[in-house]
Amino acid sequence: MTTALTAATTPAGRTTRGPSGLVWAVLRVHRTALVFWGLVLAAMTACLIWMYAIGDEARRGMGGCVEPVAAGGLPSCSSIDVAATDTYSFFIGLLATSLSFVIFPVAAWAGGALVGHELESGTARLAWTQSVTPARWLAAKLAVPAVLLAAGTCGVALLNLWARQDGGPGPGGNWYYSDVFIVTGPTVVAYPLAGLALGALTGLLLRRALPAAGVGFAAALVLYKVLERYRADLWPTVTRAEAGGFELPRSAWQLSWDGPTRATRAIYHPQSHFWPLQYVETGILLTVAAAATLAAFALLRRRTP
Repeated sequence: MTTALTAATTPAGRTTRGPSGLVWAVLRVHRTALVFWGLVLAAMTACLIWMYAIGDEARRGMGGCVEPVAAGGLPSCSSIDVAATDTYSFFIGLLATSLSFVIFPVAAWAGGALVGHELESGTARLAWTQSVTPARWLAAKLAVPAVLLAAGTCGVALLNLWARQDGGPGPGGNWYYSDVFIVTGPTVVAYPLAGLALGALTGLLLRRALPAAGVGFAAALVLYKVLERYRADLWPTVTRAEAGGFELPRSAWQLSWDGPTRATRAIYHPQSHFWPLQYVETGILLTVAAAATLAAFALLRRRTP
């Protein structure tokens, strides 16, 4: 993490003008973070394969049972593995929460180690004297982890959908739960990319590792909380009012319920709003990432000759 960039120690007569040299430099300097990310992905993959294996048994435990068994009725209670349901619910929930929180360590790492530390220690300026322009240096710093983050989170997200097997609430949680919502759509990729850009920007602003890591984490936290708070407002809701009582579908995201008086009135998002909400939130996150990236390049251009 503290070694100089490879570009600064290249033997005479050999240059790192091509992108491959910069890519290798980023991977080598931050190999500890790369190994950690690989281990996290491997652990998540193994756990999700296990969740898929016990998924059918876990969903059986969500249904009713009888004892003794009646012909053509519910299954015997003794045949249902309640432990499988509890295990599935715990681990699938833990994985969803962990994956939805990836934005926070990414933002802190990008601000502290990826950018802030190299500006503070002087290795960035050393690289700029070795035929590596500041703009190309920052481009490599952002592009390499962006590709690794996008590929890793996308792969685990697809495994997560495979392990869940269906769109019902089941033991995996309802679609509108914050962590479930994030890890079952494109937002799972957009969140860490936004965190990466915000962290890099704070690193350039503060030029010190620890303050940049803290501010990067705080910026990611604010973004996460704001989107979580206003997620329901990102797409028009459905309002249903009837003179008598009624029940909403189990999959509906109920936001307001008034009744019973003369009429019952409910405001909610049906499950069909999942994808519109996903697309809008993903668009906001990618816009934040693009704006932070442009601001980072503009700031770097102003501070370097």
